[in-house]
Amino acid sequence: MPRPLGELEDAVMTRVWQWNRPVTVREVLEDLQQERSIAYTTVMTVMDNLHQKGWVRREAEGRAYRYTAVSTRAAYSAALMNEAWSTSDNPAAALVAFFGMMSAEQREALRDAIRIVQHDDESSPDSAPSAEATSPEAAPEAAPEPASEAGPEAAPEAPAGSPPPEGDSAGRGPGPGR
Repeated sequence: MPRPLGELEDAVMTRVWQWNRPVTVREVLEDLQQERSIAYTTVMTVMDNLHQKGWVRREAEGRAYRYTAVSTRAAYSAALMNEAWSTSDNPAAALVAFFGMMSAEQREALRDAIRIVQHDDESSPDSAPSAEATSPEAAPEAAPEPASEAGPEAAPEAPAGSPPPEGDSAGRGPGPGR
């Protein structure tokens, strides 16, 4: 299971995910330098570390490398959420608390995601719809209302105009540790 990316690792991976193409250390460096003072060797070390951890793959191009993301930001975010949820001593209570922190827009995104997963399950030839998936109690609209609008923000979304994530239609895809 992935551990959360560090602040600089996340800044680098954000660019790799947003650009959605093979990138060089120099390209990432130049973009990062618009926000902070940072050395080429620092960015090179971070990208090498991300390669060693399995977050990016690289191909040699002359004396440099081009780096490509191994999975999507959505898959990374999902893995972190799954890890947090699965380590809870009371997963159902953790989900209720998490849903309670969501805004109305986030709950609607959750309903959409559940519809996609249920549709994928129903259209799969290997499985028939379960009683759970068709019962009124399992309906996405049963998510509790938030206690307040405060709380952590939802998982980062893919940038506008980006291609669909790797994996299936629910954004599940290969990722480090999977």
